[in-house]
Amino acid sequence: PQAVVPKKGGKTQKKISHKFIINCKLPIEDNIIVLADFENFLKTHIKVQNKKGNLGTNVTVAKEGSNLVVNASITFSKRYLKYLTKKFLKKNKLRDWLRVIANAKDSYELRYFNIDQDEDAEEE
Repeated sequence: PQAVVPKKGGKTQKKISHKFIINCKLPIEDNIIVLADFENFLKTHIKVQNKKGNLGTNVTVAKEGSNLVVNASITFSKRYLKYLTKKFLKKNKLRDWLRVIANAKDSYELRYFNIDQDEDAEEE
């Protein structure tokens, strides 16, 4: 039998940790979005290893006030979170009134389109 030789220069991988925040303050105050529904949508639609709802301990979705916090211990794209947020808005027919804006490196915010400015410009 062959002896097991330890590998030279065994590298340790850095622990990956991503924390993304989605601020839903404005739509929640106006009772347009129910945060629990949005949370359930993300839990069922986030794909881990090409399977929906396969979050396990790798990805957690939690409510903090009027924010949703997504913690991931695997590689996770902020852009993917924006895609899912837009998909949720489209499903609830809110895409015409709300948009997803990055307000920091690790967070998004749901804001209304500025319709008033367009109407003022047409009147002048």
